[in-house]
Amino acid sequence: MRANLLLPSPRSRWGLGGAIGLSLVGWFAATTGNTQPTGPASFCEVYPDAPACASGEVACTACHTTPPSLNLYGADVAAALLPDQERPLSSELYTAHLGEALLAVESLDSDEDGVTNLDEILGGSSPSDAQSTPAPSSCVDEEDDGWSLCGYDPQYAYKKVMLDFCGRSPTIGERQAFAEAKNPTSALHNALDECLDSEHWRGKHGRVWNLANRKIGPLQAIKSGKDVGPIPLADYDDDYAYFVWTQTDGRDVRLVLTGQTFVSARVDGGVTVYEEWDRTPDEDFELRGYDRYQAVVKERRAGMLTHRWFLMSNTMFTSVPRTTAAQAYRAYLGYDIALLEGLNDVPGEPADYDSKGVGEAACAACHATLDPLTYPFSRYEGIGGGVGDSYSYSANRLNGFTDVDGELVAETPEAGVLFGEPVEDLIEWAAVAANSEAFRRATVLDYWKLLLGEAPRATEQAEFSRLVRDLGGDHGYSVELMLHDLIDMEAYGAP
Repeated sequence: MRANLLLPSPRSRWGLGGAIGLSLVGWFAATTGNTQPTGPASFCEVYPDAPACASGEVACTACHTTPPSLNLYGADVAAALLPDQERPLSSELYTAHLGEALLAVESLDSDEDGVTNLDEILGGSSPSDAQSTPAPSSCVDEEDDGWSLCGYDPQYAYKKVMLDFCGRSPTIGERQAFAEAKNPTSALHNALDECLDSEHWRGKHGRVWNLANRKIGPLQAIKSGKDVGPIPLADYDDDYAYFVWTQTDGRDVRLVLTGQTFVSARVDGGVTVYEEWDRTPDEDFELRGYDRYQAVVKERRAGMLTHRWFLMSNTMFTSVPRTTAAQAYRAYLGYDIALLEGLNDVPGEPADYDSKGVGEAACAACHATLDPLTYPFSRYEGIGGGVGDSYSYSANRLNGFTDVDGELVAETPEAGVLFGEPVEDLIEWAAVAANSEAFRRATVLDYWKLLLGEAPRATEQAEFSRLVRDLGGDHGYSVELMLHDLIDMEAYGAP
């Protein structure tokens, strides 16, 4: 018989989740409803070496499905947390005894997959998903297609570099030359340098170009410029060109959020050329016309966050542009609020300036984080509805929404909060974001998934975390220097 069948019934365990579970992911204190983001940190204090804690705090989904509902593991933890104490627990009791509850359920098998919760946590799998179990740690060294299967193989890494970055297999002559190289490591990195300049990697519609798809969300029907759609509203070619430019030639990748210029791409003799430009909105209007011009003045630009396509496709007609902030948080910092990621409550929020009912308990869990993220975006015009030109910055923009969203909407502050740090406007928001570990992690993860086909496995977390650290250190925020380190890692070069 499962040990946790002796704990309270499922009905009473879900009841406990209403008071305990919400605190576990840092949404509501068990007593007052104030924020209490202690659960994820407490988990990682108990299990600092768990792969789920590689970023410092475990994700909410470690214990939850949709708050306040707990998953199988979370329900076992809730039932073991001071079961004889009257509910709701105080914040002090919750924080002081959560670690004891985690330890108490280590030997259980919450998802009945034959692996204890502790082994799943330390092995990088989910103790609440029977389909998720730790990967085997042993390896029998044999050869497959000539590759050694239990460690880094330079020949395999070389072929992979040629495929990944040049888009072709090495010729027989190239493979022979690499096999005879006196310094295989140097030869491998020389190959990478050459391939980083290939059209396959950095050209228009190349691998880096397409890496931006999820951030940009292209839709040809409303595209302006070349390949114009039937309703031209903005040209996302500006966004793609700018993204590739920030990722190549050793540039500081933080410019994707902090840069104040633009970039165009043209193909000359089969080679894509990226050209930086810096025109005022009036100058760009005169040159490219209304359908394409970038309308934000230089001092209010924040990289791709203030590009016309981003404002058009996310802010649209909205006064308090939560979708815009959520997309920025997801695309550039790796946190999807819809999946309960990156929640960090701000006291007194959500204030619900636009009267959308986000203060209701079911909504406030996410909006206590999302709304303060959103305020710095609120002065940038979308398609219309504000007081300024579309896609521009307007300090008094929200005055144009009082007839629709009520007088209070005009009181929405421009200042917000990101990762617990107050920011005065979107320029500060972008700077805090670009200098955060979350940005480094999201950037490295993009390339890790592109080149390895999946997120880091439990056994690869140490290598991945080193790349995240060094992107902001030895690599000087250069994606290309980071890639030189990545191809030396066993995760990349082991067949």
